[in-house]
Amino acid sequence: MSNNQPIYTCPMHPEVIQDEPGSCPKCGMSLVPQAKKPDVKPDRHTGHSVAMFRDRFWLSLLLTIAVLLYSERIQDWLNITVPSFPGSELVPAILSSVIFFYGGTVFIKSAIGEIKARRLGMMTLIAMAISVAFIYSLAVQFGLPGETFFWELATLVTIMLLGHWLEMASIKKAQSALDAIAQLIPDKAEKLVNGKPQPVLVSQLEVGDLVLIRPGAAIPVDGQIIEGSSSVNEAAISGESKPVSKTVDDEVVAGTINQDGSLTVKVTKIGEDTALAGIMRLVAEAQASKSNVQVLADKAAFALTIVAIAVGLLTFLFWTVAKDSGFALERSVTVLIIACPHALGLAIPLVVSISTTLSARNGLLIRKRLALESARSLDMVLFDKTGTLTRGEHGVTDIWPTKGYSQDDILRLAASLEQNSEHIIGKGIVKYAQANKLPLSKVANFSALPGLGVRGVLEDGKPYVAASRRYIEENKLAVPTAVESKIKVAAKQGKSEVYLLRDSNVIGALALADVIRDESKTAISVLRKLNIKTAMVTGDSEDVASYVASQLGLDQYFAEVKPQDKVAKVKQLQAGGQKVAMVGDGINDAPALTQADIGLAIGAGTDVAIKSADIILVKSDPTDVVKVIRLSKATYAKMKQNLVWATGYNIVAIPLAAGVLYKSGVLLVPALGAALMSLSTIIVALNAQLLRRLRF
Repeated sequence: MSNNQPIYTCPMHPEVIQDEPGSCPKCGMSLVPQAKKPDVKPDRHTGHSVAMFRDRFWLSLLLTIAVLLYSERIQDWLNITVPSFPGSELVPAILSSVIFFYGGTVFIKSAIGEIKARRLGMMTLIAMAISVAFIYSLAVQFGLPGETFFWELATLVTIMLLGHWLEMASIKKAQSALDAIAQLIPDKAEKLVNGKPQPVLVSQLEVGDLVLIRPGAAIPVDGQIIEGSSSVNEAAISGESKPVSKTVDDEVVAGTINQDGSLTVKVTKIGEDTALAGIMRLVAEAQASKSNVQVLADKAAFALTIVAIAVGLLTFLFWTVAKDSGFALERSVTVLIIACPHALGLAIPLVVSISTTLSARNGLLIRKRLALESARSLDMVLFDKTGTLTRGEHGVTDIWPTKGYSQDDILRLAASLEQNSEHIIGKGIVKYAQANKLPLSKVANFSALPGLGVRGVLEDGKPYVAASRRYIEENKLAVPTAVESKIKVAAKQGKSEVYLLRDSNVIGALALADVIRDESKTAISVLRKLNIKTAMVTGDSEDVASYVASQLGLDQYFAEVKPQDKVAKVKQLQAGGQKVAMVGDGINDAPALTQADIGLAIGAGTDVAIKSADIILVKSDPTDVVKVIRLSKATYAKMKQNLVWATGYNIVAIPLAAGVLYKSGVLLVPALGAALMSLSTIIVALNAQLLRRLRF
């Protein structure tokens, strides 16, 4: 296919690419054309999987044990004997060959990719070492003077498989955020045909179609309301904690939840034009912009590859002239094998694996490699409000009764009315009444007032209404002056007001607000002591944001921020040279979580936020951000120590292997070189284990 020929992809699953139009095999959405196939940069793990490395490691490990047991050098060192049988002397050669072709070829294929891309790295170095060891050992097995490297080859391949298994496991499901977002949109919708609803696939809808959205249903498309009114929960998309009242001519967004009224919606956007698809593109772009977490190790591997090749070649040429070709070949092979990064290959993955386990025991789940490394030098922690600094649920903060009623009377009557309501404000009132152990009355003739409130008849036979300000205004009702003045103050703090009416007379009012977590103020205080600035970003109004920021003592806040603007805020802070952590829980936070230097998701948050984050705070406790920073510093220290040792070992071992002290009587024989290589790996592993001693 030519570069100019269009290809087709799914707006919700960008990885789905076809040459012909059709439907997405994952979600059924119609594929849309793109100008050309996306450029794909080569990656050392392209085509690899966790299962592949896992399976190859376990089989290679079993075979390596047998190779070690039947290697004469190991038997001499350990002073052991093993059962012999005809041909047992060939066990190391045969099993090492199996290990090489089964477990080692994966590195050779990846090395070919690095060479083609002109990006020599760890895969090239590994492939070079195992290939030289295998070919040389076979030559010795068939008569070439020298000593075989079969057990060194087997352990080398097995340890490398372990390291890359750990590495792959740490980045598994990196793209799962996109799948989670797509699941917000239902597969089917109710299309109105001649005024009657008919179930159809969402992928079959076109701009201009009319769809019926029933109470409690997810909205399947971006559109405009042409009939009906309701409240819509848009927290997942906009971050707005309050349900938004919707009526004729208002717009609705796919993935939000209709609450208490039926809506007829005209489809205005489909496919890649929807707001949800736009959020997905932001997630994909932010994920693609992530730097390679193995940059430091890869740079060391690149340098080591060049050094090993150069020293190996010079060693062979020098000793061929100075001594003989057999000695020269043995020296150069020893150089190449010792240069292979056993320790370097485990230096980072092993530390990450241990720190991941350690963090899990402390309520922190690490999803991405080296995420902790970024946290050690944070300048700013940017918190989402709803569900992060707050609980994402409304609680009663004030009750204002009129003459003749007490606060308990107003709360009990309002909760009695709201006990059948599905609205989150109504649920907040009921929960608060139950917490205060107030007995609720039965409600008769209950009915919801879409977008306004609820009504019903209580124990005295009188009609009661619990409603919003809009109900008061539409019915031109009077509010007692004493209550009105207090409500105005609450409104400036971003609180939601609910009026209680009896026989169309206001007898009291309640104010509700998103409940601030008790842990939030502690977290902000500790971060300030660590000289880390704090900020809040929210889709809520200026009044709500200002109230929460003042209560918590934040350095700054951003209000009325749309999802795409959250990403812009992160980029803006990063452009100023600040290293930014984003803490959030909602779908609207997903792009910002991925864009940030480190993304932290509150554990009680949505699947999308969790799958877009680097670290998940399982306990939904903002103070765990401090734990992340402390663990980050300890983890980075271990990584640095391991890398210094892994590369430092080669600085000493490679010259000795090349024979620079040969005339002084010091020569690193191949077996000792392999032993030192293994010792280097053991030291790196033990040093990583010391991380378990960390106390938070």
